[in-house]
Amino acid sequence: MIPPELLRQSLVETVALSLREDIGSGDITAALIPEERVTSGQVITRETAVVAGQPWVNEVFRQVDPGVQIQWHVRDGDVVQANQVLFSCEGRARSLLTAERSALNWLQSLSGVATTCHDYARMVNHTQVKLLDTRKTLPGMRLAQKYAVTCGGCFNHRIGLWDAFLIKENHIAACGSITEAVKAAQRLAPGRPIEVETESMAELEEALAAGADTIMLDEFSLEDMRAAVALAKGTSKLEASGGINAETLVKVAETGVDYISIGALTKDVKAIDLSMRLNAF
Repeated sequence: MIPPELLRQSLVETVALSLREDIGSGDITAALIPEERVTSGQVITRETAVVAGQPWVNEVFRQVDPGVQIQWHVRDGDVVQANQVLFSCEGRARSLLTAERSALNWLQSLSGVATTCHDYARMVNHTQVKLLDTRKTLPGMRLAQKYAVTCGGCFNHRIGLWDAFLIKENHIAACGSITEAVKAAQRLAPGRPIEVETESMAELEEALAAGADTIMLDEFSLEDMRAAVALAKGTSKLEASGGINAETLVKVAETGVDYISIGALTKDVKAIDLSMRLNAF
């Protein structure tokens, strides 16, 4: 779970960056409009989606003009239909137009992540598996995308390289073995979650004996996944990984693994089509 203060700090910083790259030295087109002119408008979705990104939208308008009023008609995590109004806004026309693109960029991108996650999660809701995101996120958008993952009904893996161990092939080779790598992790940061990536049943057995909290089954066959579930018997959590997509997801989930990690939840983002409609000036 993302620490709230870390998420808040990231939100403020990344919104500021998105505005800086868009506005630069000033919005010269919005300057054509008299400064005192006030208007209102609505943002709608043009397609079915799961909403995510309200805190980022609010922060965009706050940083552009704290006087803009936002009224949300939906909540993050809601399923919305085409042409549904997501939020209304009122304030100086200049401010609404300057903030529009950055606000919609955040909302359309994060809603795209949430929608993808919702679709995947719905496919396996007859099982006990939890679908996890990965570190395959857009640069600078890690925490925002991981927030959106949870809005869509999936779950977060580790946030970065600092909050949990994920011991992979090269780490194992450098340490000498799975057993030695796990021992080193336990000495370095007692209590931190330890996950080990395995590529064979022999490696799985070693990771179990070493006491790994979670064991990743990298590109295991369905037969081997079922055998791994029987072998683990609840001693370690099992995570299936490696090229899993919409076509293979259900069969993998039905093997009984605890987790499935899917990079496509965050790296293959298809933004939701949104539109801001301002009322007559």
